[in-house]
This record gives sequence, C-alpha cells and structure tokens, in this order.
Amino acid sequence: MTDSQSTPVSLIGFGAIGRYVFASLDTDQDCHIASIIVREARLEETAALVGPGVQVTDSIATLETRPAMIVEVAGHAALADHGVASLSGGHTLLVVSVGALADPGLRQALEDAASAGDGKVIVAPGAVGGIDALAAARQGGLDRVTYTSRKPPVAWKGTPGEDLCDLDALTSEFVLFEGPADVAARTYPKNANVAATIALAGAGFAETAVRVVADPAAPGNIHELEAHGAFGAMTLRMEGRPLPDNPKTSSLTAFSVLRAIRNAGSAIEI
Repeated sequence: MTDSQSTPVSLIGFGAIGRYVFASLDTDQDCHIASIIVREARLEETAALVGPGVQVTDSIATLETRPAMIVEVAGHAALADHGVASLSGGHTLLVVSVGALADPGLRQALEDAASAGDGKVIVAPGAVGGIDALAAARQGGLDRVTYTSRKPPVAWKGTPGEDLCDLDALTSEFVLFEGPADVAARTYPKNANVAATIALAGAGFAETAVRVVADPAAPGNIHELEAHGAFGAMTLRMEGRPLPDNPKTSSLTAFSVLRAIRNAGSAIEI
C-alpha cells in the first residue's frame, strides 16, 4: 500500500531477506518498496513475483523514483557491484553484507564514493545485539573485544572447517578458527557479517579477536560477545532463530533491516 506520504525504498537483491522485507511492508502506511535491483538474469522472475507498481531493474542509474534509502540484501558481490554507484548518486545505503567491508579496498572505494557524492553508508546490526553499546564504549576506549560464533557442525559444511575435522563425527566442540576479525571474514565469508559488524563498531578488524566453533551441543546459531574498556565490561549471548524460508538466514537480520527502513519513514527514530 502506497500514498504520496509513504517513504520509497529500493532493495538490492530479492532473496530470503528481500522477500521477507517486501512482504512485511506490503500494508505499511509509512514506507514501501518502490524498486528492486537484481541481476539481469533475474529481472523477469522478480517482476512476476512483485507484480505491477514496483520497478525491477539491474542498475542504480535507471531508478525511476529516488529512494530515501537503498538496502543491500544480496551478498558481498552485490555490494561491490552497486555500492559505489549508490553512494556516488548521493544515496543512503544500508549494508547487510557487512563482511564485505573486511576488504580494505572495497571499504575505501565506498568511503571515497560517499565523500564525492554526499552519500552515506549505514551498517545494519544484523544478527547480533549490543552494537549500539559497543559503539558507544569505543568513544572512551576499548581494551579487548572478543566474538565467538558457535554453530552446530552441519552449519559449517561447505566451509574450510570441513578440512579441519570430521564434522559429522564431532562429539564435543571444535575450534575451527581463532584469530583477528579481518582474517575470519576472509576465511569464512558466509559467516563473516557479525564479526565484521562487531569490528566496525568496536576495536577494528585487526584488534577484534574471533573464534569460530563447531559445537554439536549448540541448539542453533549462537553469538557471544565480550568487551572490556573504560566503560566497564559487557557480555552478550544470543541464540538466533532462522527465517522460516531460509535456515541459513537469521530472522534478526531481517528484523534489523525492517527497523532501519521504518526509522527512515518515522518522525521519531529509535
């Protein structure tokens, strides 16, 4: 449902998160999806799914309605493909594939484009909480930040973890990786978004310690954050549930996108 007062938003990508956000905003009075950017091969399929009234295109340059926000929900490659164009055009870009920012070259390219075009990048908190507190604590100085990603062994199939142990035979937890956040993001790119978000909010990529753990006792995807600094200390443990349509996607990530979009269309931002 749209009217002249509804805030237009563009999506880059129409996978599990994009479809969830689109459906959730269908009857929203304050925000609506005006356009969706997808690969050329998916134009026809996506247009059929969303119906008339929503522009489906493969380029930022062809957007017919200027969005209040462009939301990337398509993965690292899509951010590399469309991020610079979004920011050069002066858009606000909400980034979900935060792990891509572990690449210093891409990060610099986005910063340069934002400066030149008066655009802005907003990092979605995604699947973990406490990012606001961590970013505030950074202002006084952080001594130590540690993030542990703990998932059932099956969740690490198709990753370098398969070469380190027999995931099907684990009877106790096994540490697949221990090191800085930037290396973690490159080693486990499909699981790097939370580590990258924590690094950007807190002590930085090189100074954020990350542990990646395969744990047969884990009931789901568990995020554990510890931080110490001038503010004191914080410990956070979250057990995430996936979206019903995609067991690999955190429901909280989709919810964090909805929060950001609705803030863009609200007079009071929380």
